[in-house]
Amino acid sequence: MLDYAALRETPVASDPFPHLVVRRFVPPEELKAVRKDLPRMQRRGSFPISALPLGPAARALVAEMEGPTLRTIIAERFGLDLSDAATMITLRGQSTERDGLIHCDSAAKRVTVLLYLNPAQEAWEQHEGCLRLLRGPHSLEDYVVEVPPVDGTLLVFPNSPNAWHGHKQYLGTRYVLQLNYMTNDRAARAELFRHRLSAFVKRAAAFA
Repeated sequence: MLDYAALRETPVASDPFPHLVVRRFVPPEELKAVRKDLPRMQRRGSFPISALPLGPAARALVAEMEGPTLRTIIAERFGLDLSDAATMITLRGQSTERDGLIHCDSAAKRVTVLLYLNPAQEAWEQHEGCLRLLRGPHSLEDYVVEVPPVDGTLLVFPNSPNAWHGHKQYLGTRYVLQLNYMTNDRAARAELFRHRLSAFVKRAAAFA
């Protein structure tokens, strides 16, 4: 289902911080089936996978993302030991005016993996909702790389104090599957606990 060869062969970029971008990491036919299997998400926020009614193609994608092959390749490409790292995986389906603010990810997250599941549209061509990897925390225009959230594009970066990112405001449907390899400290355990509690609470939510 996933283009592991491209992930192995794509050079690791260092500017503005170490990262990999792989276009069409999910091949078009597989991505088409995944899109059909995604729930319609009316609310903003990241939802634990276990709280969502996914179809079989989407469930298969999640299993691949959490599997050993992706973990091994990412560890090799960035020179990390992720063998015992716990994982946290969520799906976001709506973007609002509150999303896209410049930030670095939580220190509890060792590596962030973003997989974009949206079809191409005019808004992305206007740079709305396209994630930017930034030189600093002060301006969305101070960017080195812009990643349109389309066509099964994969973005991977180890978390660090200078891994600033954000995007221009976009209002509407914007599917992104986020996988994190967590640290082994108390903060990571607390975040994983909150994630599992959130899954329990949100499992009862209705997705029309």
